[in-house]
Amino acid sequence: MERVGFIDLGSNTARLVIIDILDGGYYVVVNEMKEAVRLGDMEKDGTLKTQRVVQAIAALKIFKKTCECNKVDKIIAVATAAVRQARSQKAFLNDVFVATGIKLRVLSESEEANYVYQGVINSMEIPKGIIMEIGGGSTKLIYYNRRNILKETILPFGSVSLNEMFHVDEEKPEEQAHKIEEYVKSQLEQLDWLKEVDPDVQFIGVGGSFRSLSKISRKIKKYPLDMVHNYQLSRTDFYNIYDMIKVLDLDKKMKIKGMSTARADVFPCALSVIKAFVDHMDYQVITTSGCGLREGYMFNYAVPQTLEKPISDILGHSLNTYSKHLGLDTVHSEQVFNLCIQLFRQLRVLHKFPRAYVRVLRVAALMHESGKCFKFFNYQKHSSYMILHSNIYGIAHKDLVLAAFVSDMFNKDEINMNDWVKYKELLTEEDVEAGKKLAVILKLAVALDRSRSAVITEINCDVLGDSVIMKTETDGNDNMLEFKEAMSVASDFRRVFKKNLEIL
Repeated sequence: MERVGFIDLGSNTARLVIIDILDGGYYVVVNEMKEAVRLGDMEKDGTLKTQRVVQAIAALKIFKKTCECNKVDKIIAVATAAVRQARSQKAFLNDVFVATGIKLRVLSESEEANYVYQGVINSMEIPKGIIMEIGGGSTKLIYYNRRNILKETILPFGSVSLNEMFHVDEEKPEEQAHKIEEYVKSQLEQLDWLKEVDPDVQFIGVGGSFRSLSKISRKIKKYPLDMVHNYQLSRTDFYNIYDMIKVLDLDKKMKIKGMSTARADVFPCALSVIKAFVDHMDYQVITTSGCGLREGYMFNYAVPQTLEKPISDILGHSLNTYSKHLGLDTVHSEQVFNLCIQLFRQLRVLHKFPRAYVRVLRVAALMHESGKCFKFFNYQKHSSYMILHSNIYGIAHKDLVLAAFVSDMFNKDEINMNDWVKYKELLTEEDVEAGKKLAVILKLAVALDRSRSAVITEINCDVLGDSVIMKTETDGNDNMLEFKEAMSVASDFRRVFKKNLEIL
């Protein structure tokens, strides 16, 4: 196993992420930290301010020490817009190397945009999208369709540079916001390719400003999941947040729950950029990605094939990452999922569920033993917690919550709905009833591989009156353990499906 420290020196913030590279093309984050550097706040002649250089070097020294303490094998460090644009770039890179021993690689505009795209396309199941990342000194727009980049544009402004361009001490905050909106709109109108974007293309926000926006929205709505990735914010909710924040002075902005104090002064500028873009493109929903440049670089490093072709099965890759990291019995879990699929199809006449629920079963099946990593007794409850807080890629929040619900129901006759009432925004009553049936399907599948030998190869079910006759085919080996365990699920089956279960 290799441990890598990845440093992203941005125009506003410097970030360190430490990852472990797992066998088979997977990685997990084991540590991270960030420091405000504000390199995008430059001198008028385009050189980096001495104060900002000192801040950046101090941050990099902390990162270097952190990497040493965490026994990192390799440090990879990149710099983006501010360093790329600085007239004093060479002197800065030399100063950094002399002071820290860290060799920074300055990314080109195209490289930076591609890494952002890689972070999104390898972690989200959105076939068509426009990605926006608002940095301190630049704003990236990346239009893709069916895993191919169609257009990319780097606009020469970011939250820090806009704050400098339109900052007047005595000016009312809302006037600054209005001026930024008008300026950004004028820049967007010059991009002819925006007029050709398909109407079903989704808007995806990447970076610190979108993460802060997501966090504020979740605090306001009392959203039950503490999860940025795949969070969706409606246009109306965005307008309400924007209208609230753009009129506040700095002291009040810093007191907003979810607001980073290091970003409070420039955050309204980023919101003005988002407002201009939402209005220009008439978007109704903003989807936040928790993955961007850093994750894109890490995907390319840990999964080299993504350099040529994005991950095709995002959910499967994410689940396999957890299996590798937690040391789960993947052969058993895959067999449980295989049996779940067979049961789901064979019992469709009873449950009438859409195929979308298969994703829920996949997560519940492949993660059903994850709770054993904490404690065997009552492990299903722990597995439910693991799923709920996993931030698995390639699945909607609603489906993730439902998979956790299925795991929690796995070994219970009835569930305490008070534990789940806070998720009512995501789960309907129909979802809860579906979850109970999916839990029985999962329980049956686990029982049918009790010996962990994949002895059951095929399942066929016939619905005859008040009974379901289940016929199992085997690989020729003894299946008495599986038969005994499966029959113990009969009472649960009768309770949720209203049918008797007979197994042959």
